[in-house]
Amino acid sequence: MSLEKPDLSGQTAFITGTTRGIGKAIALALAERGCNVVSTGKTSEDDDYGEDEGLEGTIEQTARECEEFGVEALPIELNVREEASVENPAEKAIDRFGEVTVVINNASAIQLANVEDLPADRFDLLTEVNVRGTYLVARAFVDHLKQVDEDAWLLANAPPVTVDRAPGEAPYAWSKLGMSFLTLSLATELSGHDVGCNAFWPVTAIDTRATRYFGLGTEDDWRSPEIVSDTVLEILRRDPAEYTGNAVYDEELLGEAGVEDFSRYNLTAGDPAPMSAQLFDPEYERSE
Repeated sequence: MSLEKPDLSGQTAFITGTTRGIGKAIALALAERGCNVVSTGKTSEDDDYGEDEGLEGTIEQTARECEEFGVEALPIELNVREEASVENPAEKAIDRFGEVTVVINNASAIQLANVEDLPADRFDLLTEVNVRGTYLVARAFVDHLKQVDEDAWLLANAPPVTVDRAPGEAPYAWSKLGMSFLTLSLATELSGHDVGCNAFWPVTAIDTRATRYFGLGTEDDWRSPEIVSDTVLEILRRDPAEYTGNAVYDEELLGEAGVEDFSRYNLTAGDPAPMSAQLFDPEYERSE
């Protein structure tokens, strides 16, 4: 069964962390459905940050690829840790497009280490990028989203809050669950304003630079970022007044939408284990 996808013509999405991986996949998927895209991140062709860090992809490259679908795309350098660096791009996006209807907190820092092995400055980085960054971006757009004429969305790439402790790598887990907590709490703050506030998270590890860098399994354990972008599209197909306050796994939401065969997202013929879900919930098992 093919997945029904929404028509996003005339809408605009502000997405953090679009230079590569999941963020780029989401940007391209929305652009393909007619959505204008504000491509944000720290890696820009206007500086040598990406070259110094050995990173591939820039906000401008993603914007150009989005424009190939016939939409408008605006690349803006963004450091989610700094208030002014968030507020100015938010204002620039609204000035350019008039309305921003979709805001997605995707940018994240990752450092998989136990408490005793993680330096304090790395803990601060996780907290500032993931939790503070989500807070600053949401705060920059909350008032605007309340006034959007059409459906509005505030989403986060973050896991369900199902446990009171992590099996390991607690600092990273805390920072990602903080993203979820803020987003789900905003569903209450924005109730009555038709702003859907939801979090989405992959069951399996996703093929990204971070996954490869930290050695999270092998290609047999990974899926492509498209499973996450399809999850976002499925959320955007719904009514934000009714579908809000949810933290969903990609497999479960897409299964509800009629997807039965997930092999299209696998990198190999293997059956990827629920490694990403078990990073936060070691007892997680796929439903039959």
